[in-house]
Amino acid sequence: MDVESPGAQVAALPFRERGKRIQILLITSRESQRWIIPKGWPMVGLKDFNAARREAFEEAGIKGRITKAAVGCYDYSKRQGGGVVLPCNVVIYPLRVTSLLSTWMEKHQRSRAWFEVAEAVNLVQEPGLKDIIRNFTP
Repeated sequence: MDVESPGAQVAALPFRERGKRIQILLITSRESQRWIIPKGWPMVGLKDFNAARREAFEEAGIKGRITKAAVGCYDYSKRQGGGVVLPCNVVIYPLRVTSLLSTWMEKHQRSRAWFEVAEAVNLVQEPGLKDIIRNFTP
């Protein structure tokens, strides 16, 4: 499923398994510091799942194995400069985290942290993202 519409974005859902528990890695947005998952615009020359993996590397400093099949999508309103609000649809690809970098491109702009599924659901704001995290199974 490659994203092509103007308000379309791609995202990684970073996760790890601890025994029978799944943990989700969330990052903070740059401006409002709310908890989100790594996401961004599709990239020319990259399949959407690889663009999502690159966003996770740049925004969260993580490496891992990404799934080529999307786990779902959600809608949100992206606030841009000048007060412009752009409706976006985000396609999500699960990313099993294999390593965390100590330094990365956006380290000084964002925080990152692991959360149990229930806590991650409570921390993210978008209802569609809450549902995807709540129902996620690797």
